[in-house]
Amino acid sequence: MNDLNGKIAAVTGAASGIGLASTEAMIAAGATVVLVDRDERALKEVCSRLGDRAVPLTIDLLNPEKCATLLDGILSKVDHLDILHANAGTYIGGDLVDADLDAIDRMLNLNVNVVIKNVRTVAPHMIERGTGDIVVTSSVAGHSAVPWEPVYSPSKWAMHAFVQTMRRQLLKSGIRVGSVSPGPVISALLADWPEENLRKAKEAGALIEPKEVADAIIFMLTRPRNVTIRDVVVLPSAFDI
Repeated sequence: MNDLNGKIAAVTGAASGIGLASTEAMIAAGATVVLVDRDERALKEVCSRLGDRAVPLTIDLLNPEKCATLLDGILSKVDHLDILHANAGTYIGGDLVDADLDAIDRMLNLNVNVVIKNVRTVAPHMIERGTGDIVVTSSVAGHSAVPWEPVYSPSKWAMHAFVQTMRRQLLKSGIRVGSVSPGPVISALLADWPEENLRKAKEAGALIEPKEVADAIIFMLTRPRNVTIRDVVVLPSAFDI
């Protein structure tokens, strides 16, 4: 399958989880991918394994000055950008009264502010070229108010609103904007799940692999240009929320 043959993508949070699975799927479909992550060592290992069409770009997106260099960093390694998968994010679960205040700031900055700033940074480049795709990793928690996720769930509701507004702002420029909203995915983010919830999910088979999310992203990116998949919710069949 070479549906993305010749395309150039950038994926944030690309060294693991959904970001890595998305990267692997795009490369398999023919794309060159700039992997953006703060973990330089992990990026080097991944890119060594994936080959020449995997290009590492080390950026700590929580550093405002470095975050602002995203497009310049990408264009220092490739000559244009067709696809941005804004995937980097983090998780807080449990009761709000138990949440660390600094962790709240970090999560909201990464899940909301960084995504908005990344799209703001690359959008002029795509507008100038008259084409592009932006995919945001959201969550089923952005479609349902999850009581044990009082910080995470609002952050993903924000992304749901952001994607819908940006789709309408950018559609006349030939740019498609959509979000993929997974249920629980087997990744490092689950380390912060309440232990009882995680145990029940595992026992019930209510978790999916990152590859399942990546398959949905490839579907979004390979539709004819007159078709936009604005929202995809990807759930384990046994997931009950």
